[in-house]
Order: sequence, then C-alpha cells, then structure tokens
Amino acid sequence: MIQAEAKAAPYSALVVDVDSERVLYSQSPDELRHPASLTKMMTLYMVFEALSRGELTLDSMVMASSHATSRPPSSLGLRTGESLTVEQAILAVVTQSANDAATTLAEHLGRGSEAEFAEMMTQKARQLGMTGSSFYNASGLPHPNQWTTAWDMYRLGRALQKNFPQYYPYFSTQSFEFRGRSYHNHNHLLETYQGTDGIKTGFVNASGFNLVASARRNGHRLIGVVFGGNSYKRRDAHMREILDDGFDQLDGRDALTHNPGFGEREDRALLRRPESIARMLSAGGINEYHAEALHKPKSSASTRLNAHVNKMFPQKQLYTVQVGALFSVESDAERALKSAMKASSALAHGRSFVSVHNSGKNRRYTARISGLERDDANTACKALRSRKLACAVVTAG
Repeated sequence: MIQAEAKAAPYSALVVDVDSERVLYSQSPDELRHPASLTKMMTLYMVFEALSRGELTLDSMVMASSHATSRPPSSLGLRTGESLTVEQAILAVVTQSANDAATTLAEHLGRGSEAEFAEMMTQKARQLGMTGSSFYNASGLPHPNQWTTAWDMYRLGRALQKNFPQYYPYFSTQSFEFRGRSYHNHNHLLETYQGTDGIKTGFVNASGFNLVASARRNGHRLIGVVFGGNSYKRRDAHMREILDDGFDQLDGRDALTHNPGFGEREDRALLRRPESIARMLSAGGINEYHAEALHKPKSSASTRLNAHVNKMFPQKQLYTVQVGALFSVESDAERALKSAMKASSALAHGRSFVSVHNSGKNRRYTARISGLERDDANTACKALRSRKLACAVVTAG
C-alpha cells in the first residue's frame, strides 16, 4: 500500500561541518536511496555550469516540449511550445520543484533528449566523487535505477556552494511569481531554522520525505541530509534536531543525539526492517547486504539508535486525497491532479499520481495525492470542494 511503503522507507542521515569536513552525525550515509527531487540539485548544477561557460544566460529562452509538459505535478502547468527564461525555470525548480521546468532545462542542454542529459548528470556525478549516484531523469520522478546516497548529496550540496557562489543564493528564494501566481519554497527550514540558506526537498514513496539543508551559525556552516521521513513535518523536525546537535558539538556543548558507536556498518544495516531490504533487493537495488546481518543480535548502540529513530520518525498514519472518482481517460485524471494542485497549497508536499484500475476490458483511472498528514488532507479537500471539485480523504488498508 502507498502509505505503508512511505512509512517503511529506509532512513539515512548525515551532518558535516563544511570547513573542516568533520562528520557530526552519521547514520547509513553510504547506503543507496532513491533521490526523488533531490535529483534537481544535479540538474541545476548542470545549468549553473552551462551559465558559467557562457552556453546560456539567465535571459535565454527555453521551450517546453510535449514530453516536458506531460510530467506529472509538481509543475508549473506549462503548455507544449510555451517558452520561459532560464532564470524562471531555475526559480520554478527551486521553489515549486516543477518537473516540467526541470525537464525543459534538461532537454535544452541535452540536445532535445532528457535521457542524454541524464547520462551527462551521471558523468558529472562521477567527476564530483559521487560514486553511488546514477541518474535517469532530471526531475527525480520514480525510476528503479535512479540512486544516490547521503554522502553523495552532501558532496553535491557542497559543490554547488563552492563552485557556483554566484548562483547558489537561488536556493534561498522563498517565493516566485509566474503567470500571476505565487509559488512558495517547499523548504520550510528557510522560515523556521535560523541560518538556513537552502537547499532542496524531495519525496517518493520508496525513499520517504527527504531534505538536504545548509545552515550557518557562529562562523560554522553545516550541511545536513535526511532520507526516510514519514512526513515533511517530521523530516523537518529531525533535520532541526541533528543540525542543533552539530552546532552544539562545534560550540563545545553537550550533544543529545551524537553517539560515535552508531558508526558500525552492521548497526546501520539493522536499522532497516527486513521487508524494506527485501523490497529493494527485488527491485534490483541494494545488493551488497548479507542476509545474516539481519539476524545478528542487536548491539547496545543499535538499540539506542533504533530508539532514537523511532522517536524522531514515529509511525503516524498518513492520508491520501482522491480527486474525483473514476476517470475513463488518463488525461482527464492528470488534468484533475493539476487542478487540485493549483487549488490547494496543502497538497504541495504530497506525491501526486494516477492509478490504473482494470475491470475486464475496461480501464479506469484515479487521481490521488498521497503522503499527507490528516490536517493537510482535510484542508485540501475543503479547498477543492469550494471550487466544485469532488474530493475524498482515504487511507491505506
């Protein structure tokens, strides 16, 4: 079920002091994870590189193809043949995490091919030392072979800051206007955590709610990475805690969550539930695990780690908003999703998708947004109904 998969998403976290490269918090940082929209950090790295080489300017126009406009939300709702500036596309990717804008940039730099651009992304990742990352699209939409690690996302975040100081401030943009509509940044740490200046959020069912964040206090800059949140609110709360923990260590205060004993590989492997590992193995993913690791007695460090993670990521019921009932045409369901995303900002942190239902020779489609907390789901449905859109809040059975 959708929510069950989101809850079981494997956890990774990392906090590093950028100047000294001192690791201040580390849990499963080198294990493979699906990057979701963190992928767009690499997409923008490639764009910034093209800007620096003079291949693009911020005023260059890029045109959306039918492939780009077919990407599911989050999106700007671009129309096929519509053009926007490179700067508008950058801002759309940073704030709205717009898949259509990311794909438009990718096709422009990839000579019309998102697949070719993805190969360029993977090559660049290797040059940056991101040995665990492989990219197959520019947006982070689900792909079984698109992987990264917490360490790789740290390296990418650091490279964005170091190599493109003139463009990195885009990641601190809190809102962006396009076609008379305002889009707000999904990274709420910009508003809720002192010193934050970026950089990117992400979500797919396979990896949960993810975040790479950078914050500066008292002359120290930290980059934190979190994979596996079961809601964006809990992911953000956990990021705030481990960043606080890192700053406390640097300032000589007692750290509440830091425990050097959590570094052993077997403890990190035990953090995952067996069914999560089995699912990833069957998907062709993480294959370096040994089954016996699941049956080793838990060390005291592992016990403390699991208690800490359970506290930070308690198993909380998530909800799905269904727009309309059943659609006979897939494009109608996609249009319903776009209408819903425009109607309620409470849906911005969910994952939108179209499900196919086969009944004999007939196919029917449902439009849904999953991974929402109850208040957000109810608020969204209220807004949708006020716009004469049918809406229901459902849970996984």
